[in-house]
Amino acid sequence: MRVANAKREDMQELSGVHGGAGTILFNRLWERDDFATPFAFVHCAVLPPGGGIGYHRHDDNEEIFIAVDNASQFSHNGRTAEVIGGAAVPLRSGEAHAIYNHTDQETRWFNVNCAVPGGQPKSTDLGDDRVGAQLESTDRLPVGRLDRDALKYAPSHGGKGEVGSRKIWQAEDFRSNFGLLAHYLLPPDTSIGYHSHEGVEECYIIIGGSGRMTVDGETQEVSQWDAIPNKLSGSHGLYNHTQENLQLLLVAVCAEKGVFDCTDLGDDLSQR
Repeated sequence: MRVANAKREDMQELSGVHGGAGTILFNRLWERDDFATPFAFVHCAVLPPGGGIGYHRHDDNEEIFIAVDNASQFSHNGRTAEVIGGAAVPLRSGEAHAIYNHTDQETRWFNVNCAVPGGQPKSTDLGDDRVGAQLESTDRLPVGRLDRDALKYAPSHGGKGEVGSRKIWQAEDFRSNFGLLAHYLLPPDTSIGYHSHEGVEECYIIIGGSGRMTVDGETQEVSQWDAIPNKLSGSHGLYNHTQENLQLLLVAVCAEKGVFDCTDLGDDLSQR
């Protein structure tokens, strides 16, 4: 089973990313060649105080910036606001964006990217680190919250018990083949049941706790900051065998824009 972990000690220190301020710690978890759909990459970073990613845009691919903790200043199409983690900001093709850590603590960040069909991931730097940008109200930006109180609980794909879930961004929010970004919480002894998608690729990003992930018949323990891709036609699911809650982000990209499919395989994975 393929698992990448966003360990801080494995990250590379970079400076001036897209003309941004200071330095960041950065790692590439999954890249274009790891997917069959237009799913372009899954990246992670730790933004130290005073570090950021400068103002830039993409004309043929789209991103979602996900700040898991702390706070940051997000810029989106000329507007800048303080955004408290966890939050997810969608960045459609052609939209200018940046992030800057104005606090005295580190901010953990993930970035998922989907190419517009026929496009290649590329960017245009706009020569602005956004340090000192005038702040506006957060409601002037498209911000999706990782809000545990907003989760709805129900069985998932024939899994055990009820798990909390919420779609933060969906296919209609994008021009590319992004299908959704969802937030999940699995209480102890619950699961996302074993299932498959013919026309959808996903990546599970564990943001809290641990569990047993099954992919194509192989079961492995996964834990915080693990990122697990699920390929086209592959089978997968996740069981929380611990006494603590398990939280994850689910990113989906469709082979054909807006077209979802799913086949439940009748296994709650609790005996794996």
